[in-house]
Amino acid sequence: MSNASAKTNASAQTNVAVIGLGIMGLPMAVNLVEAGHTVTGYNRSEDKVTKLVAEGGRGASSIADAVKDAEVVITMVPDSPDVEGVVTGKDGVFANAPKGAVWIDASSIRPDVAVRLASQAREAGLRPLDAPVSGGEQGAIDAVLSIMVGGEKADFDDALPILQAVGKTIVHVGPSGSGQTVKAANQLIVAVNIQALSEAIVFLEAYGVDTDAALTVLGGGLAGSKVLDQKGQKMLDRNFDPGFRLALHNKDLGIVTSAAREAGVVVPLGAAVAQLVTALVARGDGGLDHSGLFKLTAELSGKN
Repeated sequence: MSNASAKTNASAQTNVAVIGLGIMGLPMAVNLVEAGHTVTGYNRSEDKVTKLVAEGGRGASSIADAVKDAEVVITMVPDSPDVEGVVTGKDGVFANAPKGAVWIDASSIRPDVAVRLASQAREAGLRPLDAPVSGGEQGAIDAVLSIMVGGEKADFDDALPILQAVGKTIVHVGPSGSGQTVKAANQLIVAVNIQALSEAIVFLEAYGVDTDAALTVLGGGLAGSKVLDQKGQKMLDRNFDPGFRLALHNKDLGIVTSAAREAGVVVPLGAAVAQLVTALVARGDGGLDHSGLFKLTAELSGKN
């Protein structure tokens, strides 16, 4: 995929490898297939690969096999060590992807790790972009993710047609590591909003208010937010099936609090919510959706 072809023909077919077909990675891969790209997927659990193949993608038995002909490689795995594990080493992305390929890391990892891995990618002849996403599972399914991208502007421009197949709001935010820094800020805002919504619903229920009506009117005013729209009903229904797991948000808030400390920035609300999320994970609720913060808030108030 040349810069010229990417800029002039957003529908040009591209060979894309997707490493990590989880809650977010699989729907992103499917949307790339539907956009007309040739998509090869790899995942440690083979059933996810089978699902991609059923949707018109291709399966690979190893990372090396998945990326050998790729013009774009997307990694979507849980944490910094996972990204390092799939890109480095003789069987990893850096050693096996063609020179000149664009590497898009859509995972949410530490900004300093993103900077270091970007440097290693360039040494291997690849063009790295850190491009974490926001919007949860539904956003991935609907291809309306918000994507914050760090890296070289020319590489961003070349990768834009691929990103447009999976996202709606796509912004180049600076050099390598910048995407991860913006994602950390995103996770701080989301966590505090979820906690505030949890407290508001417990408060409303304690007074016997019609909570459906209350959320409707709150959603139409300054209190309205995508968090309220997407998580309010889950809290009312006590349905915490994962769209984004508490365990992953716990990891992200660890990134936030650590990076804030290094920068000399105070995040008192973020730190408090981080402790609540850690408590939920420690007691075994890490597999719940992050709207599961409601559970602990209700219990602390003596409510169900």
